[in-house]
Amino acid sequence: LSTHVRQALRSGRETTPGLKRVSVSVPEPVRPIDWIRAQSLSEAAYWSGRGETRTIAAVGAADVVSGTRAPVNYEALGERLDDRLGGAAPAVRYYGGLRFEAAQPQAADRPDQRWAPFGTYRFVLPRFELVQTDDALRLVCNLVRPHDADRLESILASIEALALPVPEDRTPLPRPYHREDVPGREGWTQMIRWALDAIEGDALDKVVLARRVALTLGDSMDPLLVLSHLEAATPGCYHFAVRPAEGPAFVGASPERLFRRAGRSVVSEAVAGTRPRGETEAEDAALREELLRSPKERREHAFVEDAIRADLGGVCTTVQSPEATDELALARGRHLHSRIQGTLHSDTHTTDLLETLHPTPAVGGVPTDNAVAAIRAQEPFDRGWYAGPVGWVGRDTAEFAVALRAGLVADNQIALFSGAGIVEGSTPDREWEEIEQKIGDFAAIMGVADPETASR
Repeated sequence: LSTHVRQALRSGRETTPGLKRVSVSVPEPVRPIDWIRAQSLSEAAYWSGRGETRTIAAVGAADVVSGTRAPVNYEALGERLDDRLGGAAPAVRYYGGLRFEAAQPQAADRPDQRWAPFGTYRFVLPRFELVQTDDALRLVCNLVRPHDADRLESILASIEALALPVPEDRTPLPRPYHREDVPGREGWTQMIRWALDAIEGDALDKVVLARRVALTLGDSMDPLLVLSHLEAATPGCYHFAVRPAEGPAFVGASPERLFRRAGRSVVSEAVAGTRPRGETEAEDAALREELLRSPKERREHAFVEDAIRADLGGVCTTVQSPEATDELALARGRHLHSRIQGTLHSDTHTTDLLETLHPTPAVGGVPTDNAVAAIRAQEPFDRGWYAGPVGWVGRDTAEFAVALRAGLVADNQIALFSGAGIVEGSTPDREWEEIEQKIGDFAAIMGVADPETASR
């Protein structure tokens, strides 16, 4: 790899400006999650697409596109990314995401400084990537020419410091000794009753309200070890990590795609309504039918599907749902699911899709503005990047998941976030239990069958 980097930068400042990607084959098998844990560079990103065989583990930063102001100027963000990606190879990607409330300044009454290093948005071109596909494993170095010509020796030193190969690591996670729910049970009940009153008064049709569950451990925790265990326990999900150089890490296993773009083709999906998996085949089949036939869950799902179709209609020449609504079955739960696809207008940028689709009613509500205002007024914590878009951007390609089933890992604390869609017919107890089920993946890998036992 060092030889290829030297060649790519050999002309120094006379090199043609732009992004250069150099790579070498890695002959020995290694899991990307083990590789990323073994590296010393603190900036890190991890991405594994749902149902795909391509996994990227990345460390260091060759370039960063970030901002701290809100609301986000999506047009300016698109121009900044275009300036970099315009002549880049198709495989070049910036990884990152945005806050849930990218259209609103951070709430002054409940700031959470742990989110500060993430900014309102942050997209990173990694310095190094380990890319695993079905038939190959490659180590990549991304270069920004001609600027990196002055950093050649530093880059070469970083290459020498990369750990490879690394052994597979199955270190168990420590068990948390304390749990704090924000809001607690009483506060949650009051919040849901407020939402139901707003729905009855026609101010809202749906609002997604969330809880933060803080688990405290006896010692600091490697967030990428948390992700390693989470990935093994949650097949069929997007697995992601974002760790700024000077901050905590945001990790998650999301079942939900926001959109995938390839040229002018775009695919999104509506995911809403929840039931658990059954302990027996018969119970599982009964729960599936219960979900598919539930008027409440169907109504909640329709809010999401109708909104996404309408939003895509503003940036697409055609929009269609090629299949009937079915279920998205996960290891610990199931949701109603429908796929929506379209053909983009020729001038539609990826950031136009981010602005148009986020937040969907699956994480915000209906009407959107009223629901986001309700979330801001009622939730007693800062969502940060939870329920925001997380993924990657390339040249005329992109994929973003919705950052759900996620946790912010800082020192010896893991703050878990999950929400429930509140519609007519919802009850505080049922929605509380739905969130318990959703954070069950984290609870299981921490060795806590019922998260409430963590505080006993």
